[in-house]
Amino acid sequence: MSQPLSDAALDQLFRTARTYNGYLDKPVSTQQLHAIWDLMKMGPTSANQLPARLIWCTTDEAKQKLAACSMPANGEKILKAPVSVIIARDTDFHEHLPELFPHTDARAWFVGNDDLREKSSFLNATLQGAYFIMAARALGLDTGPMTGFSNDAVDAAFLADSPTFKSVMISTLGYGDSASIFGRSPRPDFDRFNRIV
Repeated sequence: MSQPLSDAALDQLFRTARTYNGYLDKPVSTQQLHAIWDLMKMGPTSANQLPARLIWCTTDEAKQKLAACSMPANGEKILKAPVSVIIARDTDFHEHLPELFPHTDARAWFVGNDDLREKSSFLNATLQGAYFIMAARALGLDTGPMTGFSNDAVDAAFLADSPTFKSVMISTLGYGDSASIFGRSPRPDFDRFNRIV
């Protein structure tokens, strides 16, 4: 039976973890990118759809191209981060279900149903975006997730060769600089936003 994590682990994942606007001058290795994927892929998605497709921008050229698709303030963050990641979704994720969910013919649920594939790919890739954040934190890295960018511009610049891929979110990645953040915004108590029925 699983045991609760230590307070130190809970702090690292949730309580003291923050969204960073800037990073220390410390590189992130390709091995660390692989390690993030190897953790985040284990998070649950509906019928093991795994629709997220990640584009890791590590070169100055790639980051400049991505920054040009973003709001100016976000573009600055992208340029200064060691790595910036596009988390996209594959609307044809169902073609992989015979391999990823072999227990039943899950592919048939989605064939000819574009609306269901749109909804399901967005929901589950967004979940995977959250798993990305938690995986990075678990490995001692920090993130700066954002949606302040043009999806159409990002899709044209990075995903044109994969027409079934659509961008969902962007995140910077590195070792967070505590000077780049402000005080934590409020987090309400349980009774304000919860009901037990």
